Amino acid sequence: MKNFPSVALVTGASSGFGLLVSIALAREGYRVIASMRNIENKEMLEAAAHKAGVWDQIEVAPLDVTDFAAAESVVSDVINRYGRIDVLVNNAGFAVGGFVEELALEEWERQFATNVFGLVAVTKAVLPVMRAQHSGKIINISSISGQIGFPSLGPYVASKFAVEGFSESLRLEMLPHGVYVVLIEPGSYKTNIWSKGLQQGGSVRSDSPYAKEMKTILQHVNRIAKTAPPPDEVIDQIVKVVQSPTPRLRYPVGRGVKWMLRLKNWLPWKWWERLFIKQFHDK
Repeated sequence: MKNFPSVALVTGASSGFGLLVSIALAREGYRVIASMRNIENKEMLEAAAHKAGVWDQIEVAPLDVTDFAAAESVVSDVINRYGRIDVLVNNAGFAVGGFVEELALEEWERQFATNVFGLVAVTKAVLPVMRAQHSGKIINISSISGQIGFPSLGPYVASKFAVEGFSESLRLEMLPHGVYVVLIEPGSYKTNIWSKGLQQGGSVRSDSPYAKEMKTILQHVNRIAKTAPPPDEVIDQIVKVVQSPTPRLRYPVGRGVKWMLRLKNWLPWKWWERLFIKQFHDK
């Protein structure tokens, strides 16, 4: 078997960031294991990889991250065949939208099963090999929502806050072993994660006490989706992290993201919440 210098495992690779980063890492010479819940959805990745001339550098693997045994099996197979995993990109995730009062607890469980526990399961599976080889990068795709709350996205925001805390703790555990844990915190890009989550889980009854706010929020999110840039700079940032010998913990990416984070940290909380309430309630 051909020896590849480095191996990367990407979750949620059928579309979005996962698809693009799989191609970008293949261009960098990585053997990419592009995992996805349903490999029948590999057509977009395959077409894009063929166009980029890197399809021979990519393997597609079925992986539902909520199946913890499957996560261990996929990682074991990669290690058995290649002897190492140099990069893990935890990208698999989705957004549940809706107001807390009207969301079933099952929706919260479903959100955390993928965005948090699935991420932890795949990460745990790669830790032994990265610790043994005394090298590796674990890149967790978080969000600006991992540091800033947003009305009607409570489950998604809470899951990303959890990923942030998990990543901080894990980084401190793994740095002595030469393994770097990194958070990528994108702002708004041309992706349907927010609007899809709001439209599926966030539809409210006409007599809902939150109907007015949800209509305003959906208009806001749809406006952002139409004007948001393509995710190229997110992918470029991930590649830079992979190339860096000593990447830092957090990388906010996107138009206005750093400014928003500074504003939240600088403003008194009462001022901050007034801005949000005025924007989404006083209409």
